[in-house]
Amino acid sequence: MRVISYNVNGIRAAIKKGFVEWLSENPADIICLQETKATKEDVDTAEIEKLGYESYWFSAQKKGYSGVAIFTKIKPDNVVYGTGIEQSDFEGRVIQADFGPITIVNAYFPSGTSGDERQNYKYQWLSEFEQYLAALRKKRPQLIVVGDYNIAHREIDIHDPKGNKKSSGFLPEERAWMDQFIETGWIDSFRQLHPEFTGGYTWWSQRFPTVRLQNKGWRIDYICITDTLSDALKSASIFPDVKHSDHCPIFIELSLKKPK
Repeated sequence: MRVISYNVNGIRAAIKKGFVEWLSENPADIICLQETKATKEDVDTAEIEKLGYESYWFSAQKKGYSGVAIFTKIKPDNVVYGTGIEQSDFEGRVIQADFGPITIVNAYFPSGTSGDERQNYKYQWLSEFEQYLAALRKKRPQLIVVGDYNIAHREIDIHDPKGNKKSSGFLPEERAWMDQFIETGWIDSFRQLHPEFTGGYTWWSQRFPTVRLQNKGWRIDYICITDTLSDALKSASIFPDVKHSDHCPIFIELSLKKPK
């Protein structure tokens, strides 16, 4: 199973920049998108469907905002839209798909960069999401949680840790949440296979056009798996040269045993 997570920062804009042509190169079996900023009805999906992908969308109530989607060549057994938590679902932040014993949760974590109110909501969302995952894990123990977490976990995950120590996305409280999340039986797939790799960033600010060329970025996109899938993890990569967005895609490959 090959899985990609990608914050496209607007699916319609990404399509204009060659997103569908990239999909035609068969980068993965399952593509999980964040920040689609559109409903399925807003997008001509015919070319995507011709490539063999079915698509499932969970969009925000507010037009042009947030939203998640899953494009998949493997038909899911079940799709769940949202978490049942009102504000998160209003903002179109989580979609879940089950593939046999494997469950993928595609999430767009809130950003706190617009001020204290959203930063406080981010902490609330993190707490609620963790409780949601804990309950889900009791029923579906083989979980993959992909998405834009909007948190750079360690100093190695950000180009300027000293200069950003008071920046949302690298605050001590956010990093502590990642610490305890990992400690409760989750594996950061990229760090598992590349423990000391530097410069593996997934997002670059658009305010300064040269920062991507200089690779002054943040690693805020993750594919985390439950420790029950540790032995299945075969590869994990970041694709910084794919440029339809201010983020880039991230990838894992799992070798899963076929049921007898």
